[in-house]
Amino acid sequence: MSSEASRHHSRTEGEGTHRRPILAGGSSPVAISKPAPPGPAPRSRGPQPGRRGQEGWHFNSSLALTMLLPVVIVAQGPIRRALATPVMQSWMTVFVAMVVQALPFLAFGALLSAAIAVFVPPSFFARALPARTALAVPVAGVAGAVLPGCECASVPVAGALVGRGVTPAAALAFLLSAPAINPVVLTATAVAFPHDPRMVLARFLASLLVACAMGWSWQRLGRPGWLRLPTPTEHTGPSRGERFWGSVRHDTVHAGGFLVLGAMAAATLKTAAPASWLLTAAGDPVLAVLTLAVLAVVLSICSEADAFVVASLTPFSLTARLTFLVVGPMIDLKLFAMQAGTFGRGFALRFAPATFALAVAGSVLTGTVLL
Repeated sequence: MSSEASRHHSRTEGEGTHRRPILAGGSSPVAISKPAPPGPAPRSRGPQPGRRGQEGWHFNSSLALTMLLPVVIVAQGPIRRALATPVMQSWMTVFVAMVVQALPFLAFGALLSAAIAVFVPPSFFARALPARTALAVPVAGVAGAVLPGCECASVPVAGALVGRGVTPAAALAFLLSAPAINPVVLTATAVAFPHDPRMVLARFLASLLVACAMGWSWQRLGRPGWLRLPTPTEHTGPSRGERFWGSVRHDTVHAGGFLVLGAMAAATLKTAAPASWLLTAAGDPVLAVLTLAVLAVVLSICSEADAFVVASLTPFSLTARLTFLVVGPMIDLKLFAMQAGTFGRGFALRFAPATFALAVAGSVLTGTVLL
């Protein structure tokens, strides 16, 4: 009875503590606390009402296409009749022509932008451009002559330059000058105006003047919060080649979406403006300049082709047509959309009106002196 009680007492005390055996010489036992074993892990609570996990339903492009497809199938009759109207046929022709015309140069700009981001070290630009921004602006403006592309190519390249540490004033001067003073554009201008070779020199000088003026103006008046610095996209991969093509895909998809939006807006306005308005405006010198400046923004013609378009507008003066050639490569609808996507909408809303005003003033000044 006594031994059973002793064993029961030992088991009861052993649940909380562990006693060392009694040492020789009558030493009292020492109690050593033993940490309690960890309790059971808390049960994971199921999905809460109104919440969706990471594997929940998401709206993406595939789902949107699946939802849109039945609507298109049901309404294909009215859609076909709407697209067969002369206005829609003209709209689609203008839209497709703009996109097809600009895509090769956009792809070229994406390739050059990726090459700068992957293969060119940031220290190169510190050595290539003067340290003083006032000198870096004209150097970057003249450097635009080495880019054989249009305005669609200059936007991603300028974004890559800013991302690599080039001062925004110099990158913006390059952005404005590259589409207008490169050899391809000047050659096209000479072919379009065979009897007016001064038009080539006037276009080169006016475009470079406006580009440098905008760069210096941004240096003096621009605020850091007005321009959203492009975040360099890190494309991981075991080789530079994979990083290069990853950057090309990113820039092409990003800038291509804004190109499509700008082409849609330009096609809409071009098909809605009556042609008789242009002939009426050509009779007034001031109105002629403003009309062709606005027309350059609306039509959004690639800089490799704009000389052939404006050369056919013979009722207008050479100065007015020079304004068309200077304004178009610097600011138009598709460029505004692409600049807003690259540098932010706040930047585009400030940069576009200032560029338009300086381009018109520089064209009139140059045309008055040379033409």
